[in-house]
Amino acid sequence: REAEAFKEQGNAYYAKKDYNEAFNYYTKAIDTCPNNASYYGNRAATLMMLGRFREALEDAQQSVRLDDSFIRGHLREGKCHLSLGNAMAASRCFQRVLELDHKNTQAQQELKNATTVLEYEKIAEVDFEKRDFRKVVFCMDRALEFAPACHRFKILKAECLALLGRYPEAQSVASDILRMDSTNADALYVRGLCLYYEDCIEKAVQFFVQALRMAPDHEKACLACRNAKALKAKKEDGNKAFKKGNYKLAYELYTEALGIDPNNIKTNAKLYCNRGTVNSKLRKLEEAIDDCTNAVKLDDTYVKAYLRRAQCYMDTEQYEDAVRDYEKVYQTEKTKEHKQLLKNAQVELKKSKRKDYYKILGVNKNASEDEIKKAYRKRALMHHPDRHSGASAEVQKEEEKKFKEVGEAFTILSDPKKKARYDSGQDLEEDGLNMGEFDPNNIFKAFFSGPGGFSFEASGPGNFFFQFG
Repeated sequence: REAEAFKEQGNAYYAKKDYNEAFNYYTKAIDTCPNNASYYGNRAATLMMLGRFREALEDAQQSVRLDDSFIRGHLREGKCHLSLGNAMAASRCFQRVLELDHKNTQAQQELKNATTVLEYEKIAEVDFEKRDFRKVVFCMDRALEFAPACHRFKILKAECLALLGRYPEAQSVASDILRMDSTNADALYVRGLCLYYEDCIEKAVQFFVQALRMAPDHEKACLACRNAKALKAKKEDGNKAFKKGNYKLAYELYTEALGIDPNNIKTNAKLYCNRGTVNSKLRKLEEAIDDCTNAVKLDDTYVKAYLRRAQCYMDTEQYEDAVRDYEKVYQTEKTKEHKQLLKNAQVELKKSKRKDYYKILGVNKNASEDEIKKAYRKRALMHHPDRHSGASAEVQKEEEKKFKEVGEAFTILSDPKKKARYDSGQDLEEDGLNMGEFDPNNIFKAFFSGPGGFSFEASGPGNFFFQFG
């Protein structure tokens, strides 16, 4: 009678959802009468409501040991197994219920749930091998709806989240498990994996070592620890070689480091950028651009890689690409330095789309006033329409165009103010120079005016010599 009184009090608290008090009274009932299956079954139900499924499982198993025909005991044992992720054991429990009562609808439904979990497990196993980590996360989310206390499913989900680069989510899952079980080697491994993939390699190694203390045969932790140490060593050796100016050795070391673990996206992005810097030092600019492109493919927020690639684009006169990269950088980090870099690239792009007057005259950008005059004299006479009066209409048109461009070039480069504006990439139209209305003959006449002038005289069919006064 005393045990029954305790049980009734436990039922009352259970009905009020005061599961802790219910647990206390069911425990008193069990202590008073330890061979009653229903007392263990009731306490199992209470522990399940408290989320303490392992303890609940023990009570449910004890209840059916005492009474193998206790249907609710088998149902609760099955539910505990399923919640903990053991769908095979759960299925056996529900099948036992159906042997006792083939019309039991709860057992029928729970058996379907257990079968569903088994299917998701199989799909996830195949997809993990295929490296379809998104699919694995999806399967584990569905499985966890029926097995909310399964650490194995949570760890697999967390590992895949880490492999997908979703580190905060992965760390959150692993941390939840470690709060309940600080010695869980799998959770320690996942925490380390997140740090490793976030390029916090030293901290990652600490977690891998801790996981291996808990489980010396943990293969994934062992491999990750080995990779982390090797990657750290190679990267540091590459950095040392670079600082010493040994660029060839640095290139080799960074290349070796890139072959250690293709899954480590952030570290590999840095390695590609470092190797790109080495290539730029070696003046292998196209290779440097390729390396920086690989870096931003891995990490599209990596400002340093964009800056390095943009400089390489500038050095190879690919100004549109340089502007695009500097715009990306400035959108990410609005600093004065980045703004100036963008402005410089925009100026160079604008200049690249104009006529290159230095090239037209055949002089370099540091040419003196005399050199510019001599170049104009030579090119103007070379392309003057009178010299090509006997040529085809097509050739005459082309030479006339070149003659005009030579006059334009001289007009700009012989005027210090216009030259300065041209060199700085500013608009020449602001000086009132409209090239559309420009007459090159006026420049030519002014340049060659003087006593006697000059004339073209034929020395033979198709040949001319130039006579100056």
